[in-house]
Amino acid sequence: MQKDQLLTRRRALLAGAVSLGAAGVAAVFAPGAGKRAVPPPAAGARAARRPLKPSEYRLRPLTGYGPPRAPHGRTPVRREPLLRVPGHGRTMVLSFDDGPDPRYTPHILDTLARYEVRAMFFVCGEMAADNRDLLARMADEGHVVGNHTWTHPLLTRLRRARIRSEMERTSDVIEQVCGERPEWFRAPYGAWNRAAFQLGAELGMEPLAWTVDTLDWTEPGTRAIVERVEDGAAPGVVVLSHDAGGDRSQSVRALRAYLPGLLDSGYHVTVPRRQYA
Repeated sequence: MQKDQLLTRRRALLAGAVSLGAAGVAAVFAPGAGKRAVPPPAAGARAARRPLKPSEYRLRPLTGYGPPRAPHGRTPVRREPLLRVPGHGRTMVLSFDDGPDPRYTPHILDTLARYEVRAMFFVCGEMAADNRDLLARMADEGHVVGNHTWTHPLLTRLRRARIRSEMERTSDVIEQVCGERPEWFRAPYGAWNRAAFQLGAELGMEPLAWTVDTLDWTEPGTRAIVERVEDGAAPGVVVLSHDAGGDRSQSVRALRAYLPGLLDSGYHVTVPRRQYA
């Protein structure tokens, strides 16, 4: 299957996955912390626009490869994915799904490097295997590489053995290229089930969803993507965008437009740290 055909397939599956994904991401809490009664924004709701303010600081330089990490503790089995991340002040996370794609991912990496920002990339194994140089660049420039399954299937329609294969094969490629297995995973379409949570934990990964959906896969226009990020910006949010799975030129242009504005308004764009039991 050609990579550009993924978008058509995903549009067809999305309608059936929306209700499943909504149920799976009902709670909002921070990694390593207890649940917090903070409901996510209502579907379709748009926050009031607020002016951006000058920034008081910029980000620290990126970090590259480091020494091998110490053995981790046990990963808990969640009942719902994490939607927010902990942090001090105006901290938020940018995440990109479905790549890496040589047509768009390099431009996104270039923009992040220009502003010394780290992000999360939830990669599909079949894309990562074909673009190992981009996978290595993500890790080398300090970004977090997460697991987004091998072929981007709807996990709620798969048997447990197939879900494990989708996750494990992708983790294997990430480890081969980046030197360590991923610590985070994200279910395609945001459709989670008990097996996905259990298997993800067995493979040492925490489930991370998102708080702000740019809907960039619908190709709504660069301005619409920018406005969704600016309207949804708030401490602890996780922004969902894509760097593959279709024409992502709007996503590339939108990042160039909204990132400097977020930084100038005082947001600290970073990546989450795992907390182990």
